[in-house]
Amino acid sequence: MNILIVEDETRIAKRIERITRDILGNSLQSLTHINTLSEALTFIENNSLDLVLLDLNLNGDDGFDLLSTAVAESFHTIIISANKDQALVAFEYGVLDFVPKPFNQERLEQAFNRVLAKEKIETNSVKYLAVKRRHQIQLIPIKDVLYIKGAGAYTELFLTNGGKELHDKSLEKLEQLLSNTFERIHKSYLVKMSEVKEIIVKSGSKYMAELKNGELIPVGRTRYKELKAKWV
Repeated sequence: MNILIVEDETRIAKRIERITRDILGNSLQSLTHINTLSEALTFIENNSLDLVLLDLNLNGDDGFDLLSTAVAESFHTIIISANKDQALVAFEYGVLDFVPKPFNQERLEQAFNRVLAKEKIETNSVKYLAVKRRHQIQLIPIKDVLYIKGAGAYTELFLTNGGKELHDKSLEKLEQLLSNTFERIHKSYLVKMSEVKEIIVKSGSKYMAELKNGELIPVGRTRYKELKAKWV
């Protein structure tokens, strides 16, 4: 794993670094510490990462200025911050976990396990998906997303207004974040269950989910029975 720590207090950063090395061991490929917002933004733009560990107060700069960029990228983000009152907003942006300071090794290990085990978030708190559009970050409300299609390492967001946006996160990573709102009905599709009108069987034993807008989305054979039971 390639990990970036964004933390302005050297003592805390060294502790995070030590615990991270203890937990990940040989699976850790690179670990970088940066203590300013501007340097972190530049580093993210020019390096491939799997995880960012982010403080929300960086020498007076607001970590949310970095967070809105980070959540649009392919990696997951975990907040490590004393600002517990900002946890809800952080989850709304689409972070994988919020570790409050002061923290112990057990709590940080729990956060890493969410990444390693691809554990799903158990809340309905994600309200936006951040996408990059013309070198700017656009927050797409979850309520405006009908379904999500895998497109290699990326995903395509299909919107209620008929539009489409490209997201840098994989379908697997978005499934982790959106598990209570969207259902993985096919290897290539996540669908908002509240938009499903009917589960139908077509000729040749092809299973489809018909959305309220009339669109048909394929349903995987192995997921049909489970999906049918949940939908009913």
